Amino acid sequence: MEHAIAATPVWAEFAYLLAGVLFILALRGLSSPESSQAGNRNGIIGMFIAVATTLITHTNGLPFIVGAIIIGGGIGWYIAQNIKMTAMPELVAGFHSLVGLAAVLVGASAFLNPEAFGIVDSVTGLIKPVSRIELGLGVAIGAITFSGSIIAFLKLSGRMSGNPILLPGRHIINIGILAGILGLVGYFVTDQAVWIFWSVMVLSFVIGFLLIVPIGGADMPVVISMLNSYSGWAAAAMGFTLHNSAMIITGALVGSSGAILSYIMCKAMNRSFISVIAGGFGDAGGATAAAGGGPAKAYKAGSAEDAAFIMQNAESVIIVPGYGMAVSQAQHALREMGDLLKKEGVSVKYAIHPVAGRMPGHMNVLLAEANVPYDEVFELEDINNDFSQCDVAFVIGANDVTNPLAKTDKTSPIYGMPVLDVEKAKTVLFVKRSMGGVGYAGVDNPVFYMDNTMMLLADAKKMVETIVKNLGH
Repeated sequence: MEHAIAATPVWAEFAYLLAGVLFILALRGLSSPESSQAGNRNGIIGMFIAVATTLITHTNGLPFIVGAIIIGGGIGWYIAQNIKMTAMPELVAGFHSLVGLAAVLVGASAFLNPEAFGIVDSVTGLIKPVSRIELGLGVAIGAITFSGSIIAFLKLSGRMSGNPILLPGRHIINIGILAGILGLVGYFVTDQAVWIFWSVMVLSFVIGFLLIVPIGGADMPVVISMLNSYSGWAAAAMGFTLHNSAMIITGALVGSSGAILSYIMCKAMNRSFISVIAGGFGDAGGATAAAGGGPAKAYKAGSAEDAAFIMQNAESVIIVPGYGMAVSQAQHALREMGDLLKKEGVSVKYAIHPVAGRMPGHMNVLLAEANVPYDEVFELEDINNDFSQCDVAFVIGANDVTNPLAKTDKTSPIYGMPVLDVEKAKTVLFVKRSMGGVGYAGVDNPVFYMDNTMMLLADAKKMVETIVKNLGH
């Protein structure tokens, strides 16, 4: 078996290299909406080549492999047919957990049966030192990815509170456990003791849990990106164990791109990249506002008819979508509203916050699904100065990313996060289901009670559809 694994045919290596090139082209294509379809196609073709090459060159147990592919593919197809767009963030977190678990299982299999993986030293009869490093790191990263992704899934799906869970002495505990994991991996190189391997795995499961529980709901999009990076590095480490160049290339691409995206998002949110990795950026030290409680505040309520009249007579409207739009699936009605306004000569733009929704690019995907023109969609840094000159800011279910407390209240859990300056518009139309709820970070928004704000309290989709009817009259 050892010789069979080591002697990979030349054509197979070339096929894996071709798959790797296609994966790189896929990432390049996904960097722009215009080229995203081509990027997706390149990724699909590359994965087909990689899987087909692996099946052809590894015929042992082929019926079991094909059976597993059919079962897994069937489950994936069912999920794809039934998943709602609003549940995509927790689905991504769930998938990351499976990648991490797969790395752990492969590592455990290689440790228990190293001969089958061709990682035994012919002289000593033990696992090769370099393979022990690969096993230790792969299992550690995989276990961290698994347990961390499970916590992210529970938080995003509402099965666990989105508030930070701050354990006493957590930083010291985390540093101690991480140092212990690295020390054990180093010791594993010199001693192949069973207890070392399993200790690395258990401690890694624990630290994955401890790194994610302190992170609050407003920062979960960064967590998704970070876990995506972890899953890539885990796959790359297992690629070395399996002597599979396609896994190494793919894992490295996913790991590095996820890390770069996490860094970009941290800059966009004014967070420290190092503190994100350490799992300590969810504890701003401030109190989290609770929904309800306290004296009722005065606000100005409006109707769909009012909103239609105001926007119809405006020169410019900036639409700010958020998670509320995703929940109600209002993107198609929103695009129709924008089209009608443009027919009236109104300038329409869409302002996207980098962490609007529950995962990176959440709003971009929904607007693209509704065929909103790409040239009308702007990121925060490109449009934030325009709010002071626009007539109407139409906010649809976006609370935390429009909350000015992020700029002024040091006790707020969202303090320091750049936000869209919607309050500077002449009129703010704020679509919200009710005044009782708050955003995912649990913080009330002062914009609700400003003199230039009109609250449109209703389901986002129904409100926009009613506005569309009034614009069509």
